[in-house]
Amino acid sequence: MVAALKALRQKAVIGVVSGSNLSKISEQLAVDDFDYVFAENGLVAYKLGKQLEAQTFIKFIGEDRYKTLVNFILHYIADMDIPIKRGTFVEFRSGMINVSPLGRNATIEERNAFEAYDKEHNLRATFVKVLQEKFADYGLKWSVGGKISFDIFPNGWDKTYALKHVVDEGFEEIHFFGDKTDKGGNDHEIYADPRTVGHSVKDPAHTLQLLKELFLEV
Repeated sequence: MVAALKALRQKAVIGVVSGSNLSKISEQLAVDDFDYVFAENGLVAYKLGKQLEAQTFIKFIGEDRYKTLVNFILHYIADMDIPIKRGTFVEFRSGMINVSPLGRNATIEERNAFEAYDKEHNLRATFVKVLQEKFADYGLKWSVGGKISFDIFPNGWDKTYALKHVVDEGFEEIHFFGDKTDKGGNDHEIYADPRTVGHSVKDPAHTLQLLKELFLEV
């Protein structure tokens, strides 16, 4: 994959967009291999290593509302009956908060086990529905992504926020590849956006296959 992305960069401008912050992205990717890095859905954006801008969730929602929301989330998680719980159930980021009933300190094996358990019991989807109803007047969006968590962010601060940094750069096409592209997934909005050519992928191997077919075997 690393070799393919380096080859792709010789033919196109490439970027990565993630709900995670730059530190967590850097744990998984060599960020210098990308022209653009859109951390926290693009609310913290970098072009060739230079930060473009940053927005903050806390300014949008305010301290009092934030405290009410987090208190409710922590009480709800405390009452959830799941096989194991670890740590960091609410992670505050610049542009959002990330909520994990399992806890973000879980191991890879524990994450995989929780993902399977969640698919059977719909824990995250049920949790999000409760929050949507309880905090309907907060102007927030709720998006399930990854294996163990979901994101909460202001309306319009999904991954389409990253597009504002590139739509006026003169690109002929903007292609997006993501795995959570169904409605409710954290890739859906940017995948379905008319400004992008969306590609729904199953796993890294499928992504690699599409990259080769579309760009690297021409």
